[in-house]
Amino acid sequence: MSEGRINPKKKWRRVAVAILFIVVAWLVSWCAARWLIVEAPLERADAIVVLSGSSTYAERAQMAATLFRAGKANHIILTNDNRQGGWSSAEQRNPFFYERAKRELQRQGVPEADIEVIMQPVSSTRDEAERMRQYAATHQLSALLIVTSPYHSRRALRTFQRTLLGLNIQVGIAHPEPGFQSPPPSRWWLRPRGWQMVPYEYLKLAYYWLMV
Repeated sequence: MSEGRINPKKKWRRVAVAILFIVVAWLVSWCAARWLIVEAPLERADAIVVLSGSSTYAERAQMAATLFRAGKANHIILTNDNRQGGWSSAEQRNPFFYERAKRELQRQGVPEADIEVIMQPVSSTRDEAERMRQYAATHQLSALLIVTSPYHSRRALRTFQRTLLGLNIQVGIAHPEPGFQSPPPSRWWLRPRGWQMVPYEYLKLAYYWLMV
């Protein structure tokens, strides 16, 4: 046997190790993504609160409309992150994402009279929770069903629960199934948006655990 030739057993051992590494890496990435996704359903709420999310406003609005049609609440509240989307030829301007979310809700059959926008701008999940604390106290609400994207659900639930602590307000969380605007847990790493959602969410979660 020449010195430069690789022993077949060693070759297959290396292939097996490479395959094992890929499988373990995939399993870890899947578990990491799945851990971020939580649910806390409510039978009935005073309002459905759709959190701002410029890149995922459509899936959140569609989920909120589904819950509305199911009778989970008769009022939907949108927050305003004060961000604008792409150019609209019909409107000759860049609509705000809360406007796009509102239109999506209406397209899904939610009456305009049942949609409310809290116009005071927010820049974080904590801001949204604070706005809803003020709103809930003023309007004497006892149950809120929060709608957000899958990978944001764990942090959103914890933030709202902690922020609304002491007001005797029940907090639920709902999210659309991954696969539309949020990539599936099994292959989030194949899409640039997935890298923005999963690893970045862990950084935000760590910050919130330390600071909120």
